[in-house]
Amino acid sequence: MLSEPLIIAVAPGIALALIAYLTDWHDREPVRLLLMLFAIGFIAVIPTAIIEQTLLVFNPFTGLLSIAFIAFLVAGLTEELVKRKVVTRFALYRPEFNEKLDGIIYSVFVALGFATAENIEYVVFAFASNPYVGIYRGVVSVPAHMLFAITMGYYISLSKFSTEQGLKSAYLRKALTVPALLHGIFDFILMSQMDIVLLAFIPFILYLWVANMKKLNSYYKDSKNNHHLR
Repeated sequence: MLSEPLIIAVAPGIALALIAYLTDWHDREPVRLLLMLFAIGFIAVIPTAIIEQTLLVFNPFTGLLSIAFIAFLVAGLTEELVKRKVVTRFALYRPEFNEKLDGIIYSVFVALGFATAENIEYVVFAFASNPYVGIYRGVVSVPAHMLFAITMGYYISLSKFSTEQGLKSAYLRKALTVPALLHGIFDFILMSQMDIVLLAFIPFILYLWVANMKKLNSYYKDSKNNHHLR
């Protein structure tokens, strides 16, 4: 029987993945492909942790600069780089990737697999005695990974369907730099433990939701229109 901490750890990622799957109403992706991407994202936590631990050794800073180094480079850039690599390696050139919404769906499944593994690490092992960690991460951290992924998938799709090589490369770079920046800001606010910085957390979360729901909605409408034209 599954333990309660494990259920708390895996439930948010699975629930959000199911919602993402149902969002792709007009041209759903193969379940096998989505499960594969979720699983690879889950496994990708291992090499990511190795890279992060290595980078921490070379952190030359103290104070807020040290926190910025960890938030933006160790966590933000490294984790989003690994996630983007999974999407481009295992989904970008598949024939099933035939509309812009697909880029978001693939990125979200990779990110939620990653977030679920990370959640198990925190909720089941590191903070098993503190039930509030699981609640907080389920409400804030796991959805944040999904929102970073929507941004990533948005730009991956712009790259995929652009006919100009220069734009393809530029959008693919943005598929890393923009979510990495958002991820870094998210972590920096929380890690700073400064009241004046923490005041920005709720507005930043609201911005993430509003901006990314707009991106998702624009590709949803594009999928709907494409379906009606077929």
